[in-house]
Amino acid sequence: MPGTCSANVGTCNVVNFTTVAWSGTPAGGQAVTIKYMAQIGDQITTDTQLCITSSANVGGGPAGSVQACLTVNCPALAQGAIPNAMSPASDQKAGSVLFYNIYSSDASNYNAQNTRISITNTHLEIKATVHIFFVDGVSCSVADIYICLTPNQTFTILASDIDPGTTGYLIAVAVDDKGCPVNFNFLIGDEFVKFATGHAANLGAQAISALAGGLPLCNANSMTAILNFDGISYNSVPRTLAVDNIPAKGDGNDTMLLLNRFGGNLTTGGLTLGTITGQIYDDVEMGYNFTLSGGCQLRGSFSNSFPRTSPRFESVIPAGRSGWMKFYSESDVGLFGAVINLNKNSNAQSGAFNQGHNLHKLTLTQAATLTIPIFPPKC
Repeated sequence: MPGTCSANVGTCNVVNFTTVAWSGTPAGGQAVTIKYMAQIGDQITTDTQLCITSSANVGGGPAGSVQACLTVNCPALAQGAIPNAMSPASDQKAGSVLFYNIYSSDASNYNAQNTRISITNTHLEIKATVHIFFVDGVSCSVADIYICLTPNQTFTILASDIDPGTTGYLIAVAVDDKGCPVNFNFLIGDEFVKFATGHAANLGAQAISALAGGLPLCNANSMTAILNFDGISYNSVPRTLAVDNIPAKGDGNDTMLLLNRFGGNLTTGGLTLGTITGQIYDDVEMGYNFTLSGGCQLRGSFSNSFPRTSPRFESVIPAGRSGWMKFYSESDVGLFGAVINLNKNSNAQSGAFNQGHNLHKLTLTQAATLTIPIFPPKC
């Protein structure tokens, strides 16, 4: 693990995820002790023996070596294999970073518009410290808190209690007792959100795995840490998103789109979406282009004015028909999103439904980064 090597004589450093290097000049008869931390890969099963071989060359003479071994005794979470940490961000796995697509509360009527946010530590024996960032979808300003979870603990908060009157997105990052990001792929979460308009849904938190050996250098002297979602430190994140089925507005459907930019410096604020390019397709494969723009978060209901297409939305998807849509930025940026459908005829019509889901991921980017502040949690 980067930055964890120390020695009583000379200097040492972690070169990469397989190599630690030391150099120095010990006195005659002096013992050299080198200490560093290694991380066991997520796919290593209980009772596996792991060995590290250390070799030294003294004064140009022949190299000597010593091997140290241990047997993994981490308890299994459950029967079966752990999902591969290399799998893309998903709301169907555990991770070290969680992304919640929306949180909102109406300061004048919490009963009508609010969000219940949950996060769970699935590890059987290790506590979790989590740094949570609330990003305002309009101003991109950031508020943050720490929570600490015992093994097997779940924690629930209301948006109205923790950040009232704000609408935006939420990021949770697993950290250590110094506030540095850690590989702890045991966090899951979800949210129930309801709007005064009647839109409501249960959305799973998008989990992003940390990858063994790739964490940023961070210690007690660090002020910030940069998390790279490059497939080396953490999973890559989506670049192109899709809505797989858009029901017709003429059938009583009001489909809300939520689109979020992923990335930025969370000591100062999130990044804006800029210009988003998209295509909407009708059910006979005809495509129509459009562009959107927004702050850190874009929220709107599909209509003849959103998105602006030619012909208009209700002509592309008339009553009794459906379509689909995809979004991406011409720049190489990370995006997350969701849709929530409201049909007030759901109790009277068999084909009318309410609810929502996270958007599908068509392509990924390796360019997204997050900068987080480092300070010790008070728990």
